[in-house]
Amino acid sequence: MFSCYLFLFISLIISFRDVHVSTSDSSCTDNPVFTPSALVVKYGGPANATCVVCQKDCRGTVFGLEHAVGKVTGHGTTMLWTVDKLTVWDTSLICYYNTDAGDQCSSILDITTYQPPESVSISFVNHTGMMFENQQYTLQCSVQNVAPVQSLTVTFYRGNTALGHLQSNSEKKKPVNDTFTLNITPSREDDGAQYWCETKLELGPAGPQRPPVVTSEKLPAIVHYGPELKEPPNPDVITITEGDTLHLNCSSVGNPSPSYTWTLPTNSSSYSGSVLTIKSVGFEHEGQYICTVSNTVGTVTKEFNIDVQVNSIPYIIAGTILGALVLVGLSVGCYCKHN
Repeated sequence: MFSCYLFLFISLIISFRDVHVSTSDSSCTDNPVFTPSALVVKYGGPANATCVVCQKDCRGTVFGLEHAVGKVTGHGTTMLWTVDKLTVWDTSLICYYNTDAGDQCSSILDITTYQPPESVSISFVNHTGMMFENQQYTLQCSVQNVAPVQSLTVTFYRGNTALGHLQSNSEKKKPVNDTFTLNITPSREDDGAQYWCETKLELGPAGPQRPPVVTSEKLPAIVHYGPELKEPPNPDVITITEGDTLHLNCSSVGNPSPSYTWTLPTNSSSYSGSVLTIKSVGFEHEGQYICTVSNTVGTVTKEFNIDVQVNSIPYIIAGTILGALVLVGLSVGCYCKHN
């Protein structure tokens, strides 16, 4: 018997509440006014709101302020709701009065209870260690215990550059855990960069002036890529004069650092540096030089075709000296004959 009365009592309360939650009757021209018009409260924090039931005299009517938590005090048709610690996630206030004609006028103040993330972390999905250039990877930002998640904006960063903004499709008002993912394709310029994510609860004009922000740790990126030559291609043939110094530059960049192997015209010697230097070129140095640059990602080659020309200056000098000697000899001969 008691359970029957209890069921009836609960049904009446629900029915009564449903009447107040419904939109005010269209005949209402003087709806209750809440101050503030929107309320955003941090979980566990205090809150208060005022309702002016009507602007005109409605003292003789039935009015009230429905609330699930807190307490209400009144002064005439002005009602004050306060709560020391708001610990519910989905609640609202309903301020109402009944007109002489039997209509009911009401206004609803929805209360947004928020909680910044307890923690934010970043990682790669199904991947650890180094990355390779031009391959796709997925960053994942994990957010723990945040509410309401639909007000959360997650931004992925590489250094100070924003890569993308994401939001949740969930409409849950209680704290949840959520993950956000972003695909990236790193390049060699990203080697050594740091990836991280930032969460921001954007709660509108009624929320905190500075939206709560929580960031993840920094995730360093190691990007491996094949060798790339620093110097432009060489002409088909490099012409050099006998006795001059020859520099062949095969410098490259790569990660990991590349190694160098030279193939010389003669197999009499070998070299493993990035720049090959011959201080005094001879005709035996003519031919093709091949530089092979390699690391664990790839290999590139660079060819140098060397043509050594005769140094004509010594011959010119010798010819000049010989000519001078001949002239001197002729002059001496003529002088002797004359005498």
